[in-house]
Amino acid sequence: MVKKKILIVDDEVQFTQIVKMNLEETGEFEVRVENRGKDALAAVKAFKPDLIFLDIIMPDVDGTQIAESLKDDVLLDEIPVVFLTALVTKEEILSGGENIAGRKFLAKPAMTSQIIKCIKENIRP
Repeated sequence: MVKKKILIVDDEVQFTQIVKMNLEETGEFEVRVENRGKDALAAVKAFKPDLIFLDIIMPDVDGTQIAESLKDDVLLDEIPVVFLTALVTKEEILSGGENIAGRKFLAKPAMTSQIIKCIKENIRP
């Protein structure tokens, strides 16, 4: 079985390491973490992920800016991006809102089962 490549871009080091460990324990995913938003595009180009989880609020570069840069690059624009963020209100979740800036999102803290379900729903087979 070929493992799906997942890139997590988030400035919270401990959070990203926990998610990485939990996803890799399934045996289904190869996970790379980038904790600096300014290095996200280089990480995408080098790793060539099947899906990107992207935080919105980071100290150096806003996640929506990274998402726009991905969208503007013809080599990267087809990679699914899911915002994984604490910047979501309870009302947005309960109202069935599924998008932020036109992208799917998961609210932090997200359980591993939710993250895996999200990957399977958004990744190309």
